[in-house]
Amino acid sequence: MKILAFSDLHLAANRARDLVSASAEADLVIGAGDFCNHRMGLDEAMELLGGIKRPFVAVPGNAESADELRDAALDGMTVLHGEGTAIDGIAIFGIGYAIPVTPFGSWSCDLSEDAAEAMLDTCDSADILITHSPPKGIADKTSAGLSVGSTAVHSAVERVQPKLVFCGHIHDSWGKSGKIGETTVHNLGPKVNWFEV
Repeated sequence: MKILAFSDLHLAANRARDLVSASAEADLVIGAGDFCNHRMGLDEAMELLGGIKRPFVAVPGNAESADELRDAALDGMTVLHGEGTAIDGIAIFGIGYAIPVTPFGSWSCDLSEDAAEAMLDTCDSADILITHSPPKGIADKTSAGLSVGSTAVHSAVERVQPKLVFCGHIHDSWGKSGKIGETTVHNLGPKVNWFEV
């Protein structure tokens, strides 16, 4: 299966054009959250991505809620937040939002580590884990060098050992990757990223 994966579109029309164009060659498209900005422009973001006609699995970022993303979702888009699905035999589990809670204020959709752990505990197995926030210590450093990823996500990856983890959220770590056991973690960013499963 050929997978096109991205995160943090944030209404970037040029990035969306690249993603839509590339999606014609994909078997599956994955979006790891933050399609819009500050809970505004989600319908516009979906219009920008409207040319994607492949199966599309997404999690909400901290810039949109799960309900908002489900309401705005494209035809053929599956929104995961604390739940799983299967596409052509590939098991996928997703959890969105910022983990841990950010300092960004009331617009940001955040989860505490405890709340995220409770949601992730329902995942017994997965080939792919989609999380908006990176796991603690992997692809999670800010420009100041602070590691701001999630301990709950890290623990879930250690326990489940999916083949791949797709995340975003920490813009300064876009394009970074690392390993937890046999699992490879990728902080995607809004560019065309290809993977095979």
